[in-house]
Amino acid sequence: SCPSNFTVPDVGVSSPAMMDSKVLLPEPEAPTMATVCPAGTANSISRKISKVPVESVTVLQTFSTAIMISDIRPSLFQRYCIAALTLLWALGSPLCALAQGATPQATIVVLGDSLSAEYGLERGTGWVALLAKQAPKHRVVNASISGDTTSGGLSRLPSVLRQHRPHVVVIELGANDALRGLPLNATQDNLTRMVSTAQEAGARVLLLGMQVPPNYGPDYTQKFAALFKQVARSQNVPLVPFFLQGVADAPDAAQMFQADRIHPNASAQARMLHNVWPELQKLLPR
Repeated sequence: SCPSNFTVPDVGVSSPAMMDSKVLLPEPEAPTMATVCPAGTANSISRKISKVPVESVTVLQTFSTAIMISDIRPSLFQRYCIAALTLLWALGSPLCALAQGATPQATIVVLGDSLSAEYGLERGTGWVALLAKQAPKHRVVNASISGDTTSGGLSRLPSVLRQHRPHVVVIELGANDALRGLPLNATQDNLTRMVSTAQEAGARVLLLGMQVPPNYGPDYTQKFAALFKQVARSQNVPLVPFFLQGVADAPDAAQMFQADRIHPNASAQARMLHNVWPELQKLLPR
């Protein structure tokens, strides 16, 4: 999760002013795992549907054969049905193979917190769901959990990698570490280990940077923003410097957040995707 209403710290480049915020994130709620995005499930659903005619044909054709064996002369209508079913059965296998062969070019896994888990949003309206629509040739898996930290992400990343075998992993974690006052070196170490774990599994990695409000103190604020750059540099991975750029620091920032003034609303999701897409697109096969 991320704050609204705060001032972006100076981390080497001038940053636009942000609104005040006394709270970075809400207390972590019961974990809610976002599912595979609609565009990602479209392929698997279509495969299941494509198998239905084949199964139906098999059952019906067996029934028709039983009628013929019983020495009952089939009517003209029945003969037409048998011919049609036989044709469908003959065409069924290649059609199923075609549907099953329509595999995605790449699988993208987003490992994040409530900013990516559609906290407070209607399902299918978050930036990850918008990503699935923008990249229909790819399978997008939203493995985000509201309230998650870098430690939680690190612990569950291996199973996510085994299950989905992603080509690209987008890591959007760290804000809840700041909420809990966790040591910065622990956050940096967890992010570094996540990046290296994903790379060892053969995935490319995109890191999304975050910032915290100035009430944490200038030293903590600047070091927190800088640690994402340090991880990206040390692991040689691309970085989106501030995931909520144009949202938390927008002139009309209050209009882009939910009533809690902490989580971006539906109108902000396209901008969040806009911040991610240029770097993510470079990692996808063409």
